[in-house]
Amino acid sequence: MNIGGFVKTSFVDYPGKIASVVFTQGCNCRCGYCHNVGLLEIKKTSNSIRTEEIFEFLAKRKGMIDAIVISGGEPTLQNHLHIFIKELKEMRFLVKLDTNGTNPESLRALIDDQLLDFIAMDLKAPLSKYEQITRTSGLELSTIQESVEVIKTSGLAHEFRTTLCPELEADDIPSIILDFEIASNYVVQNCKSTDLKKVSGSKQDLQRISQWFDKNLSFSFRGFGVR
Repeated sequence: MNIGGFVKTSFVDYPGKIASVVFTQGCNCRCGYCHNVGLLEIKKTSNSIRTEEIFEFLAKRKGMIDAIVISGGEPTLQNHLHIFIKELKEMRFLVKLDTNGTNPESLRALIDDQLLDFIAMDLKAPLSKYEQITRTSGLELSTIQESVEVIKTSGLAHEFRTTLCPELEADDIPSIILDFEIASNYVVQNCKSTDLKKVSGSKQDLQRISQWFDKNLSFSFRGFGVR
């Protein structure tokens, strides 16, 4: 496991649970709004976090930490992810995985082995804009769609989420819903952008998005100061 960060205690990353968050290094997307840019590449340094350090910490926090969130980067790029999560489950922690959905086979294997309790998948854009928003050419969009179906049929707690970044318009949100056939558990997140004009505009768009959602599915906003 290539681990670039570790948050010992979080009250917001796993709904209703006290969690620790593991951030893996390496990602196969290059989204312009990414707030974990330092994790895009794998960097071996003297400050790299060893898995042993994490397990030692967690062993001392049993009963105080409920869950472990594995985020990134893109965790499913890690060769030893399956083994890492298996050890967490043997320690009786709940495990939440944050993913961009580019590796449905990894998701399916983890689900089949009952190693996940919660999955959060980012839906970056409508299919027609996916390469533009991720700034990544050659993405197999069918794998993104496959991951959505794997998660929807998993029976696990899950959410799909879209960051309303400067490159997205309000009308793109319904397109995402239709492209991926999302019927529930959808979150629109605020973008931590320095583009003040776009941020202001996105706030004005919230009512339009909300009106569309109210007619079609259950959803929520995150980080906008509204429901």
